[in-house]
Amino acid sequence: TVFNDRHFSCENCDGCVSGGFDAATSQIVLCQNNIRQQSHMNRVVTHELIHAFDHCRAHVDWFKNVKHLACSEIRAANLSGDCTLMNEIARFKFGLKGHHQTCVRDRAIRSILAVRKVSKETAEKAVDEVFDTCFNDLEPFGRIPHSKADAKRAYRDFQNRDRYNANL
Repeated sequence: TVFNDRHFSCENCDGCVSGGFDAATSQIVLCQNNIRQQSHMNRVVTHELIHAFDHCRAHVDWFKNVKHLACSEIRAANLSGDCTLMNEIARFKFGLKGHHQTCVRDRAIRSILAVRKVSKETAEKAVDEVFDTCFNDLEPFGRIPHSKADAKRAYRDFQNRDRYNANL
């Protein structure tokens, strides 16, 4: 069970960080001084909820295993809307073929470097080693929600997930 007053915290943060997941307290931190639009907050909350989901599901060793962190960052960048075409255009990053994967990879590396004191080479190596497996892990959505319509379809699929088996 998630409780808003227990599992979410709004704080002022340093730098350009928008949020974070604190595994020690199972709390999502939203950086109120760095989030200025509702759509940005929605992406940050989704990104951090994916980390929370991974924490519960995969028993991630956030502090000692950089591959665990890399996998969760890949999944969060892939599934949260961080790398939608519109967000990338707003960042003045253009490209079509393989651009989503490139964005996910770059954002995962950037996130690792923001939270761990590791070299860029270490972060890149960790991301490269787990990329294919983690990029293709679409739980709990079952699809990459590229748009609001995709997100609604993913939610509908989730609601109907066990309906077929229940009728057998």
